[in-house]
Amino acid sequence: MTNIILCGGSGTRLWPISRTLMPKQFVKLFDNKSLFQLTVERNHTLCDRQYIVSNTEQYFLALDQLEEMQLKRNYFLLEPVGRNTAPAIALACLDMDPEEIVMVSPSDHLIKNTKTYNKVVGKAKLLAANDYLVTFGITPKFAETGFGYIEADREDVKAFHEKPDAVTAQSYIDAGNYYWNSGMFCFKAGLFLEELKTHSLDIYEAALTAYNNAKDTELNSTSSYDDMIRISHKDMANIPEDSIDYAVMEKSKRVKVVAADIDWSDMGSFDALYEELEADSDGNKALSVSNVAIENISNNSHNNLVISDKLVTTIDVDNLIIVDTADALLISKKGSGQKIKDAVKVLKERESELPNIHLTAHRPWGSYTVLEDTPGYKIKRIEVKPGKRLSLQKHFHRNEHWIVVSGTATVTVGDTIKLVRPNESTYITMGEVHRLENEGKIPVVLIEAQVGEYTGEDDIVRIEDDFQRTN
Repeated sequence: MTNIILCGGSGTRLWPISRTLMPKQFVKLFDNKSLFQLTVERNHTLCDRQYIVSNTEQYFLALDQLEEMQLKRNYFLLEPVGRNTAPAIALACLDMDPEEIVMVSPSDHLIKNTKTYNKVVGKAKLLAANDYLVTFGITPKFAETGFGYIEADREDVKAFHEKPDAVTAQSYIDAGNYYWNSGMFCFKAGLFLEELKTHSLDIYEAALTAYNNAKDTELNSTSSYDDMIRISHKDMANIPEDSIDYAVMEKSKRVKVVAADIDWSDMGSFDALYEELEADSDGNKALSVSNVAIENISNNSHNNLVISDKLVTTIDVDNLIIVDTADALLISKKGSGQKIKDAVKVLKERESELPNIHLTAHRPWGSYTVLEDTPGYKIKRIEVKPGKRLSLQKHFHRNEHWIVVSGTATVTVGDTIKLVRPNESTYITMGEVHRLENEGKIPVVLIEAQVGEYTGEDDIVRIEDDFQRTN
């Protein structure tokens, strides 16, 4: 059995700790582990291999976190643009034997009852082997209006229902034969493709074309990425956007549901995160995403969620969500978390970078942290992993001054290659081709001062890149 792990997500529901380039599945929320890592860990022993569908940025985040787990042999399919779950699953299934059973897992769910989960997956696998498309129905605990529902007669699916209003949700709970739609599935790769072809032919044909073009490109490429399929932007954009529910599951006559009482959460809001953390005597719960040990001060304050890497004092306040990051502060009433996406929408309308990226950004070669960003100049702390190098590049609107703090950097500027050691520096003029490389055994840390009329991250012209990035 192959585990398909879906890593899509825009990072809006848990903003500001989650961003487009650091979505919630990669934020380390539980015992210094991310939801992605917990998903990999949970399914690793149940499956023969894991097949991860992500975009390019998330690919390198996933690689880093897999390396932390000492799990390196995983397969990847890279999407340049998201087209929802049906195309993502179709592209992955096209790369498999038609008889291969696949277990589809979102990467951002929390499942705490792993013993029952293993039994449920085993039951789903048996149904899948008998040529059924299996969905997992979560045994509901209350009348939730934020989930879709599955109406069932034992293992037979009678209907899928959209997110209901409160009265309808309660009627589902009272009926006793409705489940929350988990977004997890199990089936043979070939059967899913057959049903997709029958019920959503346009998606099937466009996905097949995209896959075949990617394989042809791969065969004619000298790339060392033999465990990865990269879909072109044009081909991906040509695939109609749709979910697996709409494209296949709601139309197929071969669908079964397995009831799953597995202590599940989709972690879709700060309210959901609050429920998973330990409380103090006043019901307050705290989290540091950098795993910093902090004892907040609470004075006559109750049932608050505080997420911060520094001490927070609350006085005479109840039922608040307080999320403090280096560049943004969120204060909300509990229960109003669904409105966060409205704030993110405003930021996007302002063309702010706050929905997209933290001050610390992770890259395939390491990371950088913006220390100061002022019109006319920007200062960064850059860390390059051993054996990695940045792209050979140039900039049209800025000069750069690099000062090495630790490690030894190999610096290319024009036709010159030189070593730059701690407390030494180099200067790159606007338009000059350059590259930074770490050929040593320890990380290279340097301070970069950018000076120019424009210091945006899109002022990069890549001439050569080890990671096949084009922008």
